[in-house]
Amino acid sequence: MSTQFTKEAFEAFEIEGLENRMEAIRERIQPVFRQIGAEVSPDLTVNLAEDMYVHIAQHARRKVNPPNDTWMAFSPNKRGYKKHPHFQVGLFDDHLFIWLAYIYELPNKQQYATQLLEQQNLLQDLPEDFVISYDHMKKEAVRVTDANLEQGLVRFRDVKKAEFLIGRHVSAQKVSTMSHDALLELIRNTYDHLVPVYKKVK
Repeated sequence: MSTQFTKEAFEAFEIEGLENRMEAIRERIQPVFRQIGAEVSPDLTVNLAEDMYVHIAQHARRKVNPPNDTWMAFSPNKRGYKKHPHFQVGLFDDHLFIWLAYIYELPNKQQYATQLLEQQNLLQDLPEDFVISYDHMKKEAVRVTDANLEQGLVRFRDVKKAEFLIGRHVSAQKVSTMSHDALLELIRNTYDHLVPVYKKVK
């Protein structure tokens, strides 16, 4: 069993049909998620001083259209993650994403947005390769600049369906050549930078 995201893992998203694509996701991607979860969740639990539980997307509500991406999440809630700030690792067909995610299901979204606006210096100090997404359903991400932070966080505060995710994108080509240990190191390093943000904005 592979413990890294191979070229074939990313090619799962080229497979036609819901059942066939989900079978490929279960075989090529989810075992790697389980391995990452087993190794990363204890780190997060220690770093955050609260239990962090692993949730692997099952796409159970889909009846016809196959998913364009898939992910795992680390959350302080055993039963779910969408209503909490959470950490994600996931794949589209062309890249891996590693996020700290504040998505639209969050209660008290305005409160989180206001706190993030107050902590912009923390976000501005993140490494240069960090990016922002305003919608977890879309591939696009933008660089962490003062203007993008301000615009994204104001929109996150004021628009009901707006989201705010911050972290890293890594190309499928690069990820498929990485060993499991190198991938873990990348995920851990990304989260090490994001943990202070998570702790401040609660």
